Amino acid sequence: MKTRSRQRRRSRRRGWLAGILIGGVTLVALLAVLVPIASSRDPLALCVSQPATFPDSGVDGWEGEQLENAAVIVRTAKARGFGREGQIIGVMAAMGESSLRNIDYGDWETSGITNPDGTRTSSIGLFQQQDWWGSAEDRMDPATSAGLFYARLARLRGWQDLEPTIAIHRVQINSDPEHYARFEAEAISVVDALSGPCP
Repeated sequence: MKTRSRQRRRSRRRGWLAGILIGGVTLVALLAVLVPIASSRDPLALCVSQPATFPDSGVDGWEGEQLENAAVIVRTAKARGFGREGQIIGVMAAMGESSLRNIDYGDWETSGITNPDGTRTSSIGLFQQQDWWGSAEDRMDPATSAGLFYARLARLRGWQDLEPTIAIHRVQINSDPEHYARFEAEAISVVDALSGPCP
C-alpha cells in the first residue's frame, strides 16, 4: 500500500513538473516571437485616422489639436493622390501659417499686415487663406481648407522640382519665400510619425 501511495505521489509530482516545464517552454517560445515584433515597431508610428493613438507628449513639440490637424492634412493629401512629399509640403505650410491651429484670425489682427493694395488681410484657418480662397466656412474647415491648398498645388507645374518652401510660397503667396523652410524637418517627423499601419 505504501509503495503504491509513493508511486502515485511521484507520478503526480512528475506530472506537475512536466506541466510546469511545458508551460515554461511555451512562454519562452512566445516571448521569442513577441519581443522582436514589439521592438521592431516604431514607437512614433501612429495611425493617422485614430487621434486616440497620438502620444500626449506629441511629436517634435507638436501635440493635441496640432497633430489632429496635421493628420487631416495628411489624409486629405492622400485622398487627392499626393505622396509623402506632398503631405510634408501641406503640413509645412500649415505649420508656417497657423502653427497647425485652426484660428479664426490672421495677420491683420495680430500684426496689422495689409494686402499689397492696402486693404486688410482676411486670413483665417489652418492655411490662413483669404476671402478669395473661398467662404469663411470652407476656410475654417480643416479638410476643406487643405483641399483648397492641394487643388492649387496640383496646378503648380513642376512643384516637385522646387524647394518645398518655394512651392508653398507660390501657392500661398507669402511675402517671404523662405518663411516655411524652418518647418521642414519637423513636418517630416510629423508626417512620418503619422504614416504607421492602421488596424
